Amino acid sequence: MSLRHHEIAEAGHRILNPLVESQLRLLGEVSRVGRGTRVLDLACGKGEMLCRWADWFGASGIGVDLSHVFAAAARARAEELGVADRVTIVQGDAAAYPAEPGAFHVASCLGATWIGDGIAGTIDLLRVAVRPGGLILVGEPFWLEAPPPGAAAALGLADEDYVSLAGTLDRLDAAGVELVEMVLANPDSWDRYEAAHWWTIADWLAANPDDPDHAAMRRFLDQERRAYLAWGRRYLGWGVFVTRPR
Repeated sequence: MSLRHHEIAEAGHRILNPLVESQLRLLGEVSRVGRGTRVLDLACGKGEMLCRWADWFGASGIGVDLSHVFAAAARARAEELGVADRVTIVQGDAAAYPAEPGAFHVASCLGATWIGDGIAGTIDLLRVAVRPGGLILVGEPFWLEAPPPGAAAALGLADEDYVSLAGTLDRLDAAGVELVEMVLANPDSWDRYEAAHWWTIADWLAANPDDPDHAAMRRFLDQERRAYLAWGRRYLGWGVFVTRPR
């Protein structure tokens, strides 16, 4: 799915992963975010976590995202919440962002570990940015139970992309970080993320019948909706894993 397709599908979203506002706040609380906490968020989407943490807890930080559309929305959100003096949004390739070594209390990548070709590579990107004793937050799907044959492919995944919750712990251990907390999505927060796509895309399709991406977005809507209802809601979990480098 292209970047533009994501921008269309998530036009109505503020949080570009399956967490709701209360879970985003809980994540800040369990991560001990407070006044003076500096946060780096790679592939930050619309910057909702950074902006909310600045508003709720007095944190500051930098978000990096490839999408001009999402970066503009993040800057507008910072202005709306009155935290633009503490939140900086950089439009660019998160994998290539030259983070200042040891400058952040928290470095995160939620739901975009493709920037480092998986958990281990993404943790390597984040590790350089955190100060001693700092936290690395990784948002990643996992299998709630072993999926039946064909489920991964229906969800657009390879069989080896994700593992169980315990298998995710093994991947974190192998990457040299210790899991100290987590906040997991639940069926309701997954619904809010996935089902909100359907309305947004349906409205876009009705309003843009001649757009070159019309057929691709129709296929995406039909396939995503069916795959989520048939497989994703039962078998696929998602969580933010709060870790410390060993």
